[in-house]
Amino acid sequence: MTATMRLCHPQIHALVAATAMFLSACTDGGESQRKDSATAQAQTETATVRIAVQTPQPRRVVVYDELPGRVSALRTAEIRPQVNGIIQKVLFTEGSEVLADQPLFQIDPAPFEADVEAAAAVLARTEADLLNATNKHERVQALAAAQTVSAAALGDATATLAQARASVAEARANLRRRELERSHASIRSPITGRIGQALVTEGSLASVGAATALAVVQQIDRVYLDVRQPSMRRELLEEMLESGSREDAGALPVDILTITGKPYESQGKLLFSDSTVDPGTGSIAMRVEVPNPARQLLPGMYLRARVPSAIYANALTVPQEAVRRDPSGRAQLTVIADNKTAVSRHVELGALVDRQYVILSGLKAGETVVVQGQDRAESGQPLELVPYQPASPKNEI
Repeated sequence: MTATMRLCHPQIHALVAATAMFLSACTDGGESQRKDSATAQAQTETATVRIAVQTPQPRRVVVYDELPGRVSALRTAEIRPQVNGIIQKVLFTEGSEVLADQPLFQIDPAPFEADVEAAAAVLARTEADLLNATNKHERVQALAAAQTVSAAALGDATATLAQARASVAEARANLRRRELERSHASIRSPITGRIGQALVTEGSLASVGAATALAVVQQIDRVYLDVRQPSMRRELLEEMLESGSREDAGALPVDILTITGKPYESQGKLLFSDSTVDPGTGSIAMRVEVPNPARQLLPGMYLRARVPSAIYANALTVPQEAVRRDPSGRAQLTVIADNKTAVSRHVELGALVDRQYVILSGLKAGETVVVQGQDRAESGQPLELVPYQPASPKNEI
């Protein structure tokens, strides 16, 4: 009995070991099955494609052309003498603001005062001659009434009186002219504005026929910006305004940019377009009025103006990145169909405004367009639509 139990003891150990291995294998198999199930579920979840979409709605779009132009003053006055003489004083500070009728230069007035005195003396003499002729005419007229003088004597007295009156009128006109010349010895500004450099100094000769002005005054509280736009663009804009909008192109604001591209604080106003097209360039001259209260814009500066070139009253626009090109170069969009599948569609593009393309044809209002993830959208997998958020880089897909 004891021998039998001793012989079976190794067999019991083997049986226990086999049982443990079997239980371990069952446990490992269960864990493997759970892992496979989790992996399959994760693959199912990752099979859904997330894409960024946008639903364009009709809106008003104004297309602008950025055109270079040069600034000119609103009004420019060249200060020139109206009489000859020696400059006695310069009465302004260079680069300052001057008012209309403000004295700028003083020509030596002594010669003109002498001329005024001489003209006044001539007037006094002619007035005395007129008095003498008047008295003589009255005496001769009285004698002619008494028939004691001839008709010829009366005619001579009448002619002498008329000549005396004419001489007085001439002397008075000459005196007014001399007084006017004396007043012109003080050279004044015809407009309010900023005066530049004085081109003459004290002691210089001011001459009426000189080619160079004494100074230049420019009104720059408002300035003009002269630009040139292709005549075809102008004609297209006018056709759009006539067919759709009631606005006038001149009423549309004009954004002003510095030559470095920085926006100017005030907007301009389109005044007019020239009636002549440049035969060499096919462009038309346009003038924009720009407020300049701080005198920041100076004549001769180059600026850029965003001039309206087209107006779409009910335009559909999509982000630039939503547009793709097929191998032939045609533009196309990826549109979400009713069954939430993505299809490619050819469209006709208009202008690009603020990174948004105007769609002329091929898209209807209310349709959903894929902006990011077009390639993944057409894989046939389920789609998860996410609103397109261009402002936040974290939302990009």
